[in-house]
Amino acid sequence: MATLIAFEDVSPAADAELLRKACHGWGTDEKSVISILGHRNAIQRKLIREAYQELYQEDLVKRLEHELSGDFERAVYRWNLEPADRDAVLANVALRKENRDHRVIIELACTLSPEELFSVKRAYQCRYKRSLEEDIASHTSSDLRKLLVGLVSIHRYQGDEVNLKLANSESSILRNAIEEKTFNHEEILRIVTTRSKPQLMATLNRYKDEHGCTITKHLKDDSADEYTTTLRTTIRCMSDPIKYFEKVIRNAIKRNGTNEDALTRVIVTHAEKDLKEIMEQYYKRNSVPLDQAVAKETSGHYKRFLLALLGKEN
Repeated sequence: MATLIAFEDVSPAADAELLRKACHGWGTDEKSVISILGHRNAIQRKLIREAYQELYQEDLVKRLEHELSGDFERAVYRWNLEPADRDAVLANVALRKENRDHRVIIELACTLSPEELFSVKRAYQCRYKRSLEEDIASHTSSDLRKLLVGLVSIHRYQGDEVNLKLANSESSILRNAIEEKTFNHEEILRIVTTRSKPQLMATLNRYKDEHGCTITKHLKDDSADEYTTTLRTTIRCMSDPIKYFEKVIRNAIKRNGTNEDALTRVIVTHAEKDLKEIMEQYYKRNSVPLDQAVAKETSGHYKRFLLALLGKEN
């Protein structure tokens, strides 16, 4: 469930006018920006952008980017993009980083529907004049390239049908490859990148039943290898997205110095989807409400904006 509390019966034109006032005059009125955009869903935000453009012949997103700064600016900027365009930006930023964050690519490939992933790839190509696959391939190599390009290239079957006989046989294939420590075996890549999520889950469950251990724990035997780490992350993300994103947030907050980029990414991209479940999992795992943890580790307008998206009063 979503955490965003979107107000109803609001006027896009009125919101656009208020945002115009917030961005002009003696300093930016950040509180007004938060009170409006922190309580508008994707459709409402799109209508506000259109109204702002029509009224003032100016791009609202660019105006906010100019007026705001730091982590607050980045969070507001990403929040106001179309979802597919936002994911395209996140993917591009992740690939251009000095220490590339392959988790972003994994999250898109493993949690979006085939139609949503296609929309992201189309937005990526429109914005950067290159395909997502092309950029992934140019920034990776060898087995890692095969895995990541395979994840974003496939159009997975979306049905619920599961072939238990196939799950049994592919569980054995995975086990044999892992026993031989051939983690880059083409059969592992084939199974992980092409099978429908229900079919892959059946295979992984069969693996656990047969061997008394999850496949991700067996893959830790070679945890220093970037490819193996990425493969393990892929399986974790696909197997249980809620637990996966809870851990992303937990790690972002627990580090020496908060990882604002990861924290912002999860909250902004999930506030209208399943952030409530992620919050519940966070509390179950850490015995601390996520909003309290965020309030402790962030500050200023950035903190107030994140709390608004978490459905908490500022």
